[in-house]
Amino acid sequence: MRDRFFLDTNIFVYTFDSREPKKQAKAQDLVADALTRGRGVISHQVVQEFLHVATQKFTNPLSESDALLYLDRVLGPLCEVLPTLDLYRSTIGLAARWKYSFYDSLIVAAALKSECAILYTEDLKHGQEVEGVTLMNPFLKSAK
Repeated sequence: MRDRFFLDTNIFVYTFDSREPKKQAKAQDLVADALTRGRGVISHQVVQEFLHVATQKFTNPLSESDALLYLDRVLGPLCEVLPTLDLYRSTIGLAARWKYSFYDSLIVAAALKSECAILYTEDLKHGQEVEGVTLMNPFLKSAK
């Protein structure tokens, strides 16, 4: 299913960031598309990172009940990639070949494992193709 896309943690963070209205709107559109059309994928890493940021670092952190609701309604349905030894092996190889950090490589490995064509992220080089996955910063004017 090459029309699938992977969402990095920062996409979910921006859905709550009213200080950046354009980024917030784009992020909300991506998450809505992921959920309604069933094309979006995330990994356990995205779930962990988002819940940490949302409950500990937001200016107005999510309450326990709001975090659980978001987990059940948004993150859970999108989470298809769980940690395995093969995922970590792939991560180590990607980090060595592409010189990315371990955690960036783990995101790319998860996108590859889930057979996504696009990885939406603000953290890696826009437009670069990594072993079949195209890295896209959805917040750039040139992004679709």
